[in-house]
Amino acid sequence: MTPSLALPRVGLGGGPLGNYLQPISDAQAQAVIDTAWAAGIRYFDTAPFYGLGLAERRLGRALRSRPRSDYLLSTKVGRLVKPGSSGSREASIFAVPDDHHVEWDFTRDGVLRSVSDSLDRLGLDRIDILLIHDPDHHWPQALDEAYPALADLRAQGVVRAIGVGMNQSRMLVDFVKHADPDLLLAANQCTLLRRSAFEELLPLCQERAIPVVAASLLHRGHLTSPPPDSASPEVQRIAAACQDHDVPLTAAALQFPLQHPAVHSILVGAHEPAQITTNLTALDHPIPEALWRALTPGKPAGSARTGGGGSRLREAASPPPP
Repeated sequence: MTPSLALPRVGLGGGPLGNYLQPISDAQAQAVIDTAWAAGIRYFDTAPFYGLGLAERRLGRALRSRPRSDYLLSTKVGRLVKPGSSGSREASIFAVPDDHHVEWDFTRDGVLRSVSDSLDRLGLDRIDILLIHDPDHHWPQALDEAYPALADLRAQGVVRAIGVGMNQSRMLVDFVKHADPDLLLAANQCTLLRRSAFEELLPLCQERAIPVVAASLLHRGHLTSPPPDSASPEVQRIAAACQDHDVPLTAAALQFPLQHPAVHSILVGAHEPAQITTNLTALDHPIPEALWRALTPGKPAGSARTGGGGSRLREAASPPPP
């Protein structure tokens, strides 16, 4: 089934709304979402894992007064949020109370429970895009149980599009070859610092008209303008090339994955409203072809979009600010 779904060029990533790496208040989270909305962002991505349910609750509250048909919402399955502490180091990246934990579950029942729990936390009536989240060590169950459950939800019209979101390219390639995803979310794979997705994943997705959403593009702030003093020699080299062409490093980092025709959208996260404005300004900053050639020797990156094929999800520009 081909969903009739427009995938905007940019969406808001929900990790910071779940206190990723640092806490923010409910009011600050609301201000981030309000600023994103005022700037024209209509695509919002979250997950049960982000803040152990906190990001979903905050996003749902902020969107509840918005017309539901005006935006896209994506969340994920694979981790169930349970009461009680587990002492897991995985959850320590979110600054939240140690009174809940997550348990891996890629069974059919786990998927259905996850969707029900997410809808309860969001307080919304539906999810547009549902993704299998980080099944790195659960490939057989994710393919044989979780994916068919998502496909059934898509066939029933419960969700409009399904896919997989991961931090590695190899298994995403396997999902493309063995399943029928509508889209993929690739984090930390098509960035200025990590380009593994360009080797096989993006060409394969372009061939099969599967749109890719790129995320985690700034590498925890190392690809911001100016880069931190602790930046690696490679970051310093990239920053120097950007400076030579009078382009902010952030602009190059955010626009880089969009040079490939398989990448239809990027996600930007924000702990504070000003970061939304900064990132959207950077996304529109003109970048000369000479910089792309300098950053990708031997590959005219800026011309990569020409001649691209169609897409299961119709690409659309973000709505202009009101």
